[in-house]
Amino acid sequence: MVKQLIVGDIMNELASTRRVLERLPEEHMSWKPHAKSMTLSGLATHLINLLNWQVAIFLYPEFDLSTVPLRREALERREDLLEEFDGNVAKLEKLLDECDEKSLGEEWTLRNGDHIILRQPRAIALRTFGISHMVHHRAQLGVYLRLLDIPVPGAYGPSADDQGN
Repeated sequence: MVKQLIVGDIMNELASTRRVLERLPEEHMSWKPHAKSMTLSGLATHLINLLNWQVAIFLYPEFDLSTVPLRREALERREDLLEEFDGNVAKLEKLLDECDEKSLGEEWTLRNGDHIILRQPRAIALRTFGISHMVHHRAQLGVYLRLLDIPVPGAYGPSADDQGN
């Protein structure tokens, strides 16, 4: 039952995330709302990278941020973003299908070199470091869409745009 809850939660969040990515306006990919903000394409690419991290939670007992490039080249085309997103979702779905509750309870570590950032059961790391982190950045993209006057899709029910308000 625990695995079923985890998988259902993840699949719901991934579907909501894809709906946001589908609405990204290619003509505004270099836009950012503030000097300290990422560009629209940079934030969307980061969100997709978080799926790579979720896959890594299943593949490895730890993840070392010091071995990951700080920033990759942003994908500028919505089609490329969706293609990579869908490919990563397929990898994650396969790993979720193959895992058991025992492996979900195994310890997983996030580190930056010698500094341990977190050490917790894989299922909790997947939710916090993976899914909640993704939801946070998906919400940021929702604000970008709102500021660009692009209808924001609902995540947990209809949005104001879905209701025609």
